[in-house]
Amino acid sequence: MSTARTENPMILGLSNQNGQLRGPVKPAGAPGGGGGGPQQQLLLNQVKGTINNGNSQSAPTTNAVIKPGDDWKKNLKLPPKDTRMRTSDVTATKGNEFEDYCLKRELLMGIFEMGWEKPSPIQEESIPIALSGRDILARAKNGTGKSGAYLIPLLERIDLKRDCVQAVVIVPTRELALQVSQICIQVSKRMGGVKVMATTGGTNLRDDILRLDETVHVIIATPGRILDLIKKGVAKVNQVQMIVLDEADKLLSQDFMAMMEEILGFLSKQRQILLYSATFPISVQKFMNAYLSKPYEINLMEELTLKGVTQYYAYVTERQKVHCLNTLFSRLQINQSIIFCNSSQRVELLAKKISQLGYSCFYIHAKMRQEHRNRVFHDFRNGLCRNLVCTDLFTRGIDIQAVNVVINFDFPKLGETYLHRIGRSGRFGHLGLAINLITYDDRFNLKGIEEQLGTEIKPIPGIIDKSLYVAEFHSESGEELKP
Repeated sequence: MSTARTENPMILGLSNQNGQLRGPVKPAGAPGGGGGGPQQQLLLNQVKGTINNGNSQSAPTTNAVIKPGDDWKKNLKLPPKDTRMRTSDVTATKGNEFEDYCLKRELLMGIFEMGWEKPSPIQEESIPIALSGRDILARAKNGTGKSGAYLIPLLERIDLKRDCVQAVVIVPTRELALQVSQICIQVSKRMGGVKVMATTGGTNLRDDILRLDETVHVIIATPGRILDLIKKGVAKVNQVQMIVLDEADKLLSQDFMAMMEEILGFLSKQRQILLYSATFPISVQKFMNAYLSKPYEINLMEELTLKGVTQYYAYVTERQKVHCLNTLFSRLQINQSIIFCNSSQRVELLAKKISQLGYSCFYIHAKMRQEHRNRVFHDFRNGLCRNLVCTDLFTRGIDIQAVNVVINFDFPKLGETYLHRIGRSGRFGHLGLAINLITYDDRFNLKGIEEQLGTEIKPIPGIIDKSLYVAEFHSESGEELKP
């Protein structure tokens, strides 16, 4: 059996709307605990982090005094080595090392203590150009290290002697803002005083105003909130030297374009703009022509889907979907799974069904209260539940490396949506599984998305080879994953 289950699942929290439908979670490897062996338990330990409710400050510094001539690498507190096999999405590098970029020693220490051993292809291409101050337009697959590609040069260029906001990272969702701020805090923890602040809609504006009365060097924000703070004169961005748009295709869509243009109007003309995304529609090209100065273009998208994600479809009727999902739970070796629905209402209905079947389940969607969304994101990321049902709120940049299975309970209509959904598994060159429940009405969308993305979604076999998606069946071998 693949997932923790109980005969009497209970709802935790203040109300039924907090997104956590669950029962006692059995230990990984125990009967009913998902068959997770020591490799997967190690993985869960590796991805545990802390997410707070918006205002992030620098992590406590752990600097030891390093004298000239000392071997500073002896002072590193490295996480357990990740021995999972990785695909060429992240291994096809030029052989550069992080030390080749002349970064501050304290920043290098934070990088290595994150478990980042060598730059990925997008980091190799991006870091030296960003350090030179040039604008960048970068396309790379989901899960290949884009956050590190811009956070490393951003932190290298922070001047701690200047008491002002020097860099802004804008992301489309609150969860992604919290995630990026945590990465930024962890990478900079040895630097002795970099102040990082996350600010998003749905949180107390007064708290943000009080926070900005103190020193802040880096702001990571959603567009509406940072624009509000700028207009109120609270967030002073006139000395910002770098602005990053992560998931730029979404930020430059019709939903956000006017806000982004207004935000840029408050910045210095000498600011550096970095755009990162997996897909770049025509709106991005127009924005680039209007606001970027001779941008360096990076395109690592020879193919759109991650090499490590195996894609299957199961042809079902609408009434058979829950039964099919129950069968998948019982047969797959799930470490953690994300299950996508096309509406908030269907998310809650499916989460209730899953809990009635006896499986622990969280759910998250945009109509929930922000504190409940934060709690669900935090607890799922920390491995407290194996299954998360969600809308497309959770498709943008969310990096939970323990996720090895993504299920499209409702098949999306757009290839871009499909690409971002399945990119939640197979992160950073590892292996994952994407299973799509296809009804008669979905058949043309399935064909269209295959053609648009240049990929093949195969019929689901009776038995799925565990070596395609279970970490403990692989060790680091340097071999390319065979199709």
